[in-house]
Amino acid sequence: MLVFFFPANFVIASENTEIEYLLSYIAKSNCTFIRNGKDHQAKKASQHLRMKYEHVQGRIKTAEDFIDKIATRSSLTRKPYAIRCAETQMPADRWLTNVLASHRTSENSQQRGNTAQPKALPRLDFKK
Repeated sequence: MLVFFFPANFVIASENTEIEYLLSYIAKSNCTFIRNGKDHQAKKASQHLRMKYEHVQGRIKTAEDFIDKIATRSSLTRKPYAIRCAETQMPADRWLTNVLASHRTSENSQQRGNTAQPKALPRLDFKK
């Protein structure tokens, strides 16, 4: 039996892990997802984005693709999505980019041997 090693497959798997992390993070957040001018609970927002992702999954290669092509705006109305946490609201793409950066920093820290456990929902900077 021959086994082939394709590094690109591992990159895609890693990216899918990051997309799953983003979807999970949204669902667990206490934030409100604003889609087409209407407020949606975080869990429903995550389900909606998962449905969109599953529909075009073959064309989404990276977590950045997911943010840009799935989680930034409505595919029907083209209206941008927003996230409101507490009293702060920001575009969904900026919020998710911050979440992804925080996640990657945490992952890199763990890989370097830092034994501190990351928080399930890291605090993000909501400065405009």
